[in-house]
Amino acid sequence: MNLSSVKVGRFYVDPLLLGVVIGLLLIGYVMVFSASLHLGVKLTDSAMHYPTRQLLHIVLGLLLGLAVLWMPLKTWQNLMPLLFVGSLVLLVLVLIPGLGVKVNGSVRWIALGGFRIQVSEIVKLIAVVYTADYVTRHRATVQTSAYGLMKPLGLFASASVLLLLEPDFGSAVVILTIALGIMFLAGARLWQFGVLLLLVLVAAGLLVMISPYRLKRVVSFLDPWADPLDTGFQLVQALISFGRGEWLGVGLGSGIQKLFYLPEAHTDFLFSVLAEELGFLGVITVIALFTVFTWRAFVIGTLAEATGNLFAAFTAYGIGIWFGFQAFINMGVNMGLLPTKGLTLPLMSYGGGSMIVMCCAVALLFRVHSEVYEITASQAKGKPLWHSA
Repeated sequence: MNLSSVKVGRFYVDPLLLGVVIGLLLIGYVMVFSASLHLGVKLTDSAMHYPTRQLLHIVLGLLLGLAVLWMPLKTWQNLMPLLFVGSLVLLVLVLIPGLGVKVNGSVRWIALGGFRIQVSEIVKLIAVVYTADYVTRHRATVQTSAYGLMKPLGLFASASVLLLLEPDFGSAVVILTIALGIMFLAGARLWQFGVLLLLVLVAAGLLVMISPYRLKRVVSFLDPWADPLDTGFQLVQALISFGRGEWLGVGLGSGIQKLFYLPEAHTDFLFSVLAEELGFLGVITVIALFTVFTWRAFVIGTLAEATGNLFAAFTAYGIGIWFGFQAFINMGVNMGLLPTKGLTLPLMSYGGGSMIVMCCAVALLFRVHSEVYEITASQAKGKPLWHSA
């Protein structure tokens, strides 16, 4: 398979990665369109309310993504201290009454210009770049000292505490996973990494045990059919969606679970709507797309590391970990493999803040690819190392 890049203007573009991203955006938009028409009629008297807004979200995400694409990776490194502090400030601001927007019992959004921006999505992107910058500058310390691991994790633990106050347990888990994953790939000692991972798991378990609503979610996840009309309702409806979909689905637009049976059908449980309408074939297609996306991110990271551009490498790894892990959680929740978490399906679920930030993250990955490919092309004197990937 020819995986060489295509030069578009001054940038080198990975055509396979571009095709995957376009595929996820298109499938996601079509499914949001199908899952939200009835909801728009009920809430706004307009069937096109949510599809129109989602299209606007995608356009804004692509425009901001172009701005990110033009920004050199060195600029990200130089701005990182300011960006990290800014992300913590946003996490504090969202908790201030009157500034934060409360939805379904959680205060996770700030309203800006008619859009609700989910602060945790911004923090995820900052977590990727900050950790990549940290392990680049302190790789020897990360590999030889426990302090090298505890310092960045302490900062992210502080961010996680603010997220838990919203509450947003799912995003806190994703952010810590990104940080741990990047530091593991940077060469953290296995036993130290294992101890930290154990501490995180113990802390997560304690948070579940001391929080009635989290414990309720876990209990209902283990046996949703024990209370299918209350605590297990959402998961039961999701499982019914998968059962009705069978091999090829009931047909695009013909699903019935989205008709006020399945809560959050156009956001967190979009994957269930897709399973009902497009069946096993649609489910496997989406899983394959996310698998290829994660693989390409790691290939880009591997090649960046080979050229000595460690910041680019760990940024690519971090984006791959983020998208792959969050997609796994969302799909796992939809299929009843994991307890319910309020995490979107990257590049697919309805949501302004999530879509815009993730488009920017994808653009950053394309920037990494372009800079790395340019280096490998010059080093190989016309025979880019990319062909060996």
